[in-house]
Amino acid sequence: MLLVFREKNFITRLLHMNSFFKFFWMALAAAGLCIIPSASDEIVFANAHAPGGRVEAPAFGGRILMGSIGEPSNLTPYLATDSASSEITGLLFVAPLKFDKDLNVVPWAAASYETLDNGRRLRFRLRDDLKWQDGTPLTADDVEFTYRVMVDPKTPTAYAEDFMSISRFEKTGPLSFEVFYDKPFARALMTWMGAILPKHILEGQDLMTTSFARHPVGAGPFRLKSWDAGSRLTLEASDTYFEGRPYLDEVVYRLIPDPSTMFLELKAGRLDMMGLSPQQYLRQTQGSRWEEQWRKYKYLSFSYTFLGFNLRHAFFRDVRTRRAISMAIDRESLVEIVLLGQGVPTVGPYKPGTWAYNDTLLPMRHDVATARRLLAEAGWQDADGDGVLERDGQPFVFTILVNQGNDQRIKTAVIIQNQLKAVGIDVRIRTVEWASFIKEFVHTGRFDALILAWTITQDPDIFDVWHSSKAKPGGLNFTGYQNAEVDELLVEARATPDRVRRKVLYDRVQEILDAEQPYCFLYVPYALPIVQERFHGVQPALSGIMHNFERWWVPAALQRHRIRP
Repeated sequence: MLLVFREKNFITRLLHMNSFFKFFWMALAAAGLCIIPSASDEIVFANAHAPGGRVEAPAFGGRILMGSIGEPSNLTPYLATDSASSEITGLLFVAPLKFDKDLNVVPWAAASYETLDNGRRLRFRLRDDLKWQDGTPLTADDVEFTYRVMVDPKTPTAYAEDFMSISRFEKTGPLSFEVFYDKPFARALMTWMGAILPKHILEGQDLMTTSFARHPVGAGPFRLKSWDAGSRLTLEASDTYFEGRPYLDEVVYRLIPDPSTMFLELKAGRLDMMGLSPQQYLRQTQGSRWEEQWRKYKYLSFSYTFLGFNLRHAFFRDVRTRRAISMAIDRESLVEIVLLGQGVPTVGPYKPGTWAYNDTLLPMRHDVATARRLLAEAGWQDADGDGVLERDGQPFVFTILVNQGNDQRIKTAVIIQNQLKAVGIDVRIRTVEWASFIKEFVHTGRFDALILAWTITQDPDIFDVWHSSKAKPGGLNFTGYQNAEVDELLVEARATPDRVRRKVLYDRVQEILDAEQPYCFLYVPYALPIVQERFHGVQPALSGIMHNFERWWVPAALQRHRIRP
């Protein structure tokens, strides 16, 4: 789950998955369990046929113009905690393993892999045709270098924990290596879905100051062509990619912080793809023109939205206060008003309907009377009759931080503001540009409360977000949550290969989170992407529509070779 963050908008996951699709929808929404479209999901696939019924062969060339609310903060993998950065690095770099379209683990840069000794040893052999985009061969030396960087305490990354679980790394040949664990590690394969770093470029460099962050060299399907800060970022097809050059020549990310402006650009033909808002999906993309020129998709997204408290703040240390706030929030109204029904309320950090989701729990009920009682028990009273609660002479006033450009989160904050006013809490709302939001507030803990989203990953491990060891500057447990039982459960769960036992452990984690409400879990929205009809090869699957992005193509007659003004 990566911050997300969701934003592409986090958080989060995190780079330890197939980072492209993992973070992609955060970005579009921005704004990452087995994700299976429900029977009500609309799955549209535009087949590419030439006139007369003849199937047209894929063509090389053309570009796709994509809208992005957030600008990448860092293109060095593992330092990229925001979804905008993670989406890009997912196209620039490769990993030994990845998820296929059906969310099965398959080799990627690896030619093969084996799980041995009851999960305590993994054996990998890399492909022999791997090259960095500067032509240098990618070998086991690069994988070993990546491992050493990740376990180096000087590396400022939130994602080292998986690598720290390895007891020994052994390079067994130019293209082969083995990793050993003292005990079974449930996330072992997920670890090797993280990007491989180039040793010949990064060895001896300080990851915090290297120019690599803005001039990356990867081995993926695309390479960075140009980056006009604040305006656009352009990728070009890589001729060195081992699975073959992508069909599209260029992928252009246009940085447009305002979703309404982004939609106008889409309508004008200056964007080929974006994530629609529910309003746009239901009401503004209807009619023959839209049906003929565009393809819309709908499925329950890979993320959940939450109101998170800074648990270091005096207001939010009392669980009664947090539960009162959660009870004062009407989640059904959030789904209906903010999402126009295009989502579902949720109760925890997993996607409803997946095996890790605790379906014995229900979303926090809307109960104003009980909320008021809990606040009174926590010492909050309206002594002066001004409608705002006080305690120890201090009014209950706090600020919810939201990121600029994410209308859903802003609307959610406004509704929560009004609902909390009904119980005597004065909420202020502050919107901040995405990069500053993460760097200056989230990573530093300088906030009262915030609205964000986490991407839901294929594996239910949530150690990086909820373990107390991650409650540190730059850590993903940015709310500062600490619970000894949760710590023990998370440690045991990631050392438990058996899914039945893991579910028992994660069910208990969810019960504790539900009781303590460090987050107010709000809703899981539907992903609502739209793609221009001339793009062929789009194949909806369990992983969404981006799993085969490098195989998307445009007929030669429909290719656009320059951005229209």
